[in-house]
Amino acid sequence: MDRVVLHVDCNKFYASVECAVHPEIAHLPLAVSGNPDSRHGIILTANQAAAKLGIKTAETIWQAKSKCPELLLVPPNFPLYAEYSRLFKSICAEYTDRVESFGLDECWLDITANIGKRGNGKLVADEIRNRVKTELGLTVSVGVSFNKVFAKLGSDYKKPDAVTVISRDNFKNIVWPLAAENLLYVGKAAKKRLSSRGIFTIGDMAKAGPDAMHAIFGKVGLLLYEQASGNESHSVGFYDSKRDIKSISNSTTTPRDLVDFEDIKLTLTVLAESVSRRLREQNLRCKTVSVSLRDSSLRSFSRQVSLNMPTSLSSSLTDAAMALACENLSEPFCIRSIGLAASDLCSDKEEIQFDLFNEVENNEKKENLEKIIDTLKSRYGNSCVKKACILKDIKLTGFDPYDENNIVAFKTDL
Repeated sequence: MDRVVLHVDCNKFYASVECAVHPEIAHLPLAVSGNPDSRHGIILTANQAAAKLGIKTAETIWQAKSKCPELLLVPPNFPLYAEYSRLFKSICAEYTDRVESFGLDECWLDITANIGKRGNGKLVADEIRNRVKTELGLTVSVGVSFNKVFAKLGSDYKKPDAVTVISRDNFKNIVWPLAAENLLYVGKAAKKRLSSRGIFTIGDMAKAGPDAMHAIFGKVGLLLYEQASGNESHSVGFYDSKRDIKSISNSTTTPRDLVDFEDIKLTLTVLAESVSRRLREQNLRCKTVSVSLRDSSLRSFSRQVSLNMPTSLSSSLTDAAMALACENLSEPFCIRSIGLAASDLCSDKEEIQFDLFNEVENNEKKENLEKIIDTLKSRYGNSCVKKACILKDIKLTGFDPYDENNIVAFKTDL
């Protein structure tokens, strides 16, 4: 018997939560946005009333205001969204213990074991959709299918407040005409490579066959072929279980352009302290450090480097990222946003071979010191202990990436 997998996706999540909490403004065109004074002036999400006026996620505030001068802008309230996410997923968990999160506002459910008690997948999807609307004031779209990939496509297929069933009988009619980039994990680079070979839709990927897809992407091509053909069979994780973390990162749009390497180092120092703390919280070290930069013309690039030994030290992350920046930039430059990522992760229990210069032993002592600082920050606030260099330019380094944004990646873009 086929599995019954649901993918439940909250519609316009941030804005919908704001409207649920403040019903007096729910009828107005509303958008949750960054702070333009800090150069974070983009739309994070807009409610349905704003969307009807053409307001889109990731466009600048001035673009949105040009379409809708009366647009109501609301600053993000991430603790509130996290609480609504918990409530939403706790509803889903009443139907199965297999609830796998995919961000704050999405999750998969495998209800195969309980389907006989509740009718069928469509009935369960409608029940969850109605409960979330009644109990939380949010609308969701639900995809019902026999695997995770098609369930995700189903929740995207019709929005808002809808259920789409993709079965073995109809998936070729619903899924195959969709553009290739609709398939999970197909990003811009993969789309370009597929298009160059005349593959534009998910159906084209399936019809190309495993050999052709392997020739384009290697092993990943076989995975994409399996997904497009409906043969993907990955299991749905258990509720509250931790998926393997692929990377941990933080980034920021700076309050002013970074115009020299001292500016870059100060900013990287703040980002590295946040990333290293997150690594230690997960009992992880990283073997690869990446830095991403975007200039004032919005041109961007990213570079990465492998480390000699795994680390969670903020100083090691800063040094590696700084070396990448120095290798790939030359003054003059005007950098407006910068990010630092730790990847190729391993457990901090993994043994490291000791070296002649006692670097491993010295790093362990430094890690223990940073763990003490982590404890102090958890107890007294993130600003209770700061490196002296950060005080050189408080306006530049006064942001708090640990509390303001948290990027823990569980997937990769091909």
